[in-house]
Amino acid sequence: MLDRLHVADTGIPIYIQLREQLLRAIGAGVLAPGAQLPTMRQVAVALKIDLNTVQRAYAELERDGVLVTTRGRGTFVANPPPPLDPVRHDLEIDALAAKTIAAARAAGLDPADLARAMLTRLEPSI
Repeated sequence: MLDRLHVADTGIPIYIQLREQLLRAIGAGVLAPGAQLPTMRQVAVALKIDLNTVQRAYAELERDGVLVTTRGRGTFVANPPPPLDPVRHDLEIDALAAKTIAAARAAGLDPADLARAMLTRLEPSI
């Protein structure tokens, strides 16, 4: 996993770059539920970045329920949550859609282009 991580001087904070790379690896199935991540120290040394930067990325992913840290054992990809009830499901979908559209616009991207790219990536798994 360490060989897949990298940081670039793009103006995007390093912890965000790291967080997004881990999310992509989980979304692509490279990191499956229950998979153990490298230690924060291993990531910091491999990428030559500050340990606090890695801690921030891991902490945000843990706060979002993507990672689970067990003291003395390590950090693991969380198991998917149980299905939501239909009303909560629809509310979560609407909230995520609004957040994604806002993020696309803030990045100067057309949300319709983003939607097409998302559908293209989903086609093989449909």
